[in-house]
Amino acid sequence: MSLRTRKKRAHRKKRQPLSKAMIALGIVLVILGSGAVAAVAAGTVWLQDLPDYKDSTAFNYAEKTRVYANDGETLLAEFYVENRDPVDLSEMSKYVLEGTVATEDERFYEHDGVDLMGIARAIVVNITGTGREGASTITQQFVRNTVLADEATESTIKRKVREAYISLELEKMYSKDEILQMYLNTINYGQGAYGIEAASQLYFSKPAKDLTLPEAAALIGIPQSPTYNNPIDNPDACLSRRNLVLDRMLSNNYITQEEFDAARETPLELNVTREESTNGIMKYDYFTSYVRDTLLQDYSVNEVFKGGLVVKTTLDPNTQDLAEAAVDRKLDSLPDNLEVALVAIDPDTGFIQAMVGGRDFHTDEFNLATQAKRQAGSSFKTFTLLAALDEGYSPETNLNCTSKVKIGDWEVANYGNANYGTRSIESAFAVSSNTGFAELCTEIGPQKVVDMAHKCGIESDLDAVPSITLGVEEVSVLEMAQAYATIANGGTLHKANCIEEITDSSGHVIYRADTQGQKVISTDLTQAAVEVMEGVVQRGTGRNAALYSDQPVAGKTGTSEDYRDKWFCGITPQISVAIWIGDRNEKSMPSWVAADSIFGDFVNKLLRNAEKEDFPEGAGTIKFTKTDIGHGSGSSGKDVSAEGEEPEEEKPAETTKPDDEGTANEGTGSAGAGSGTGSEGGNAGGTGEGAGGGTTTPPASGGGGTAGEGAASGT
Repeated sequence: MSLRTRKKRAHRKKRQPLSKAMIALGIVLVILGSGAVAAVAAGTVWLQDLPDYKDSTAFNYAEKTRVYANDGETLLAEFYVENRDPVDLSEMSKYVLEGTVATEDERFYEHDGVDLMGIARAIVVNITGTGREGASTITQQFVRNTVLADEATESTIKRKVREAYISLELEKMYSKDEILQMYLNTINYGQGAYGIEAASQLYFSKPAKDLTLPEAAALIGIPQSPTYNNPIDNPDACLSRRNLVLDRMLSNNYITQEEFDAARETPLELNVTREESTNGIMKYDYFTSYVRDTLLQDYSVNEVFKGGLVVKTTLDPNTQDLAEAAVDRKLDSLPDNLEVALVAIDPDTGFIQAMVGGRDFHTDEFNLATQAKRQAGSSFKTFTLLAALDEGYSPETNLNCTSKVKIGDWEVANYGNANYGTRSIESAFAVSSNTGFAELCTEIGPQKVVDMAHKCGIESDLDAVPSITLGVEEVSVLEMAQAYATIANGGTLHKANCIEEITDSSGHVIYRADTQGQKVISTDLTQAAVEVMEGVVQRGTGRNAALYSDQPVAGKTGTSEDYRDKWFCGITPQISVAIWIGDRNEKSMPSWVAADSIFGDFVNKLLRNAEKEDFPEGAGTIKFTKTDIGHGSGSSGKDVSAEGEEPEEEKPAETTKPDDEGTANEGTGSAGAGSGTGSEGGNAGGTGEGAGGGTTTPPASGGGGTAGEGAASGT
């Protein structure tokens, strides 16, 4: 049972705490020349607005909040303002207990919280000039450090009366040993160490239960003046105070003369272990800092940094390690200015299992996975796909995927002016045709794309403009992982969550994650979309994301204007992963850079020994009633052939004649030219980002044409 909730087991006879407090006050006021009547009147007023000391939380002293991974064992962080490690009396050396009582309050086990004899003695000593002596009991000091902490610096009669009254009441609620334990866990031992355990570890690098007599006496002497008496800055003062503690222990018969003599002759020998000055984060900086910021949204600073919470997060250490390793391998091949952000989510719960927010947290703590918003490029076409399927358009509906189209005042082009002819929605999605999806978005209406993105989990504000299908709106990596997870699990939105459970300092669960989610789209719809998305990995622009096992995988690549952002959002039944590559200052990058290989590297290792799972299947009730686009389709010029070269791993493509090799989709790879037109004229061409030959020169229109509503995507 928590110390703060245990009630005093043996109650003494009832006292009159208010009258005792007034007696103490009267003595002081007589010395100050005031009248007793005035004292009683003032005391009555001063006691009217006391804190609720009967609530055990009033005595909650600052404790570290500890943050763990989902295994409940891997410690990610300790958040605290004061270095404090509360322990039971049984975990403290007997010398600590005896020396503290002898030095701070030798009548501790005899008084009821206020020592009237001690007050009288202190007054006499101070008046006669024979020394200076305090009269505060251990109980009063504890009250001053906790429930009246806001008044602790006030040297007023009012504060002393309030302190005395609460001390008397406190001794009705707790036993002497309980009060002593709470006191020893709260007192300031200097150098930022609060509580005897933290002090013992700081000054002697050992637990408090192992302190020797001279070591314990040295620590006991510090709280009287934590700055002046601490042994690091003022060893002589500490030694003098230590010997005074030994004198008190001897005079109170806690130690023998022999023990006293030996301890007094022992030099002050420290073994200091300083904690590094950190933000409390020990592992996985980007994720753990995100947890801290999430906690501060729902809890006060005092609760997070002093409340002694135990936070079990959703992070899976194995998944995180594999993600970081895959990202690091990619970064080794990229220019130094480029960074990677990654978020991996369990589709069935919304639990964030891995997060990477940049190259180096300590260089720049800005989290590119959660705080940055960037254009999503063609990875946003997934929401156009869903909206079209939801409107009844069949995946086999033909689109005009010619090199350029003009829709009203909007002129849009495929990357490199590639002419994909007439293709089905499924095929156009695989090769990431800008023109085809611009036509599709205009047909169904941009607002339906916005609505679908929001349904799936995109939380950013979006403008309903035709170019939204090309990813001109800015979103975060976290949002994209959340939205793609909705597709992976069959249409249930689970808000991305980094915290699974929180318990308070007493061990009570105060938060447990809700994993029920909200059904937002039908499983029939997600099944149809996944079947189209699988083509991206099987034969389209994301072939580097393919898995070696028979695990199903689907996804979509994306590139923003002028190669400022590269994306891959991929899903399996077990995990949803969004990956971004770019320069945090939004500078262009080499066209050969791609993100799909990070997914392949990471997820292949993650699911290496996993049993095969399938994406959820619907009830088969979806009906595709539309097979034609209303404002016409068709193409002019050549189509792209069925086969292209196998992708080479992210190196600049050789410059060849586009007429001979075809034009790459979603990057700089190429595919041989074909002769057919229409969706049957050739399968998805190209070999993915960074594939084969082809020009490395970006198109004049900035990666895919121009858009009246915003910059067109370069995918």
